Amino acid sequence: MTTLQATSSRLQVLNCAACGAPHTAFTLQRVSECCAQPLLAHYALHEPLSREQGIDTAENSMWRYHAVLPLLDEANRVSLGEGWTPLLPLHRLGARYGLADLLLKDEGQNPTGSFKARGLSMAISKAKELGVTGCIIPTAGNAGVAMAAYCARAGLRAVVVMPRHTPKAFKEECYWYGADVHLVDGLINDCAARVRELNADGALLDVSTLKEPYRLEGKKTMGYELAEQLNWTLPDVLLYPAGGGTGLIGIWKAFQEMKAMGWLPATAQLPRMVAVQAATCCPLVETLAGHQANCHSYVGQPTIANGLAVPRPLGEPLMLQVLQESQGTAISITDEQMLEGMRELARLEGLFVAPEGAAVWMAARELLQTGWLQPNERMVLLNTGSAQKYLDNVEGRY
Repeated sequence: MTTLQATSSRLQVLNCAACGAPHTAFTLQRVSECCAQPLLAHYALHEPLSREQGIDTAENSMWRYHAVLPLLDEANRVSLGEGWTPLLPLHRLGARYGLADLLLKDEGQNPTGSFKARGLSMAISKAKELGVTGCIIPTAGNAGVAMAAYCARAGLRAVVVMPRHTPKAFKEECYWYGADVHLVDGLINDCAARVRELNADGALLDVSTLKEPYRLEGKKTMGYELAEQLNWTLPDVLLYPAGGGTGLIGIWKAFQEMKAMGWLPATAQLPRMVAVQAATCCPLVETLAGHQANCHSYVGQPTIANGLAVPRPLGEPLMLQVLQESQGTAISITDEQMLEGMRELARLEGLFVAPEGAAVWMAARELLQTGWLQPNERMVLLNTGSAQKYLDNVEGRY
């Protein structure tokens, strides 16, 4: 694999999320050598970098923030125009429930139809830069599609391992991109076991959630966009569907970076973060409630929100840290509630959101009923994808 030298990039080092031990950012890395935990990228953010200097306003994609992204040579960028998705006011839905300021960030408008495009664009760009020739991923659907697309764009081999019950649209799209697709009986943790078998020789880069450092860096751009789209203010509450949790962790990382650079006031109040899971697969909810020490032995079941069927997320400690630091919470939503949320968003706002996106709206409704949310607060819902690919799960249930 290629060894790189730092050029104009502000990327400095990768640190173990558990113990903080430094790892070089200029050779291929996976999880930390010390604790087998995620590696987090750190930048020279103490050096002056104004918003005007740090944002490429001519670029209408996530790459407008390339000054705080880890790619060293722009020639290695693998892009399909991901990011810079709309932040939509939900006036009719808000009026029905007496909400003063309800917004939805629609990640379904990304290439390949989901927010996974951000993380995989970044991960595949860095894989290309570091001399990788092929990648492998266990997936509930969207991540596999995105990896297959970006590998095709980069000219890299793609191996995708997904549950057999994954809706047909996800499988078909992977085939169209030329990926080698393996179907497994079970959930994403079973797919991860199959990935370990298929990649026993380590010839492929495993771009599983948080098993390499750079998907997180692509996902964090959602946080930068939110701040910029809200004129450098932040919402009171951000509700996010958390399966593997990369986006939840990444958005929080972005907020911290922006404060460190002075893009946000040092006294800025950061949002309370809400992690939303499926009732049939809610390891974070169970751990936060004290029903288990951690997710290591949790057993989940399928859900119509395929992306939430992640029973043992590697990033659980980081997700719990975000919830603690933000004074947030975690909540689970049933499949029937998700369908109700899909109907409301479609009929009142013309948005055909993924079940995961509907789950965050239904979580907001529940938290309003309990008083955890107040009607006058600014709330942002994060819809992670388009419902078009989920028709096998939701057909006829309108």
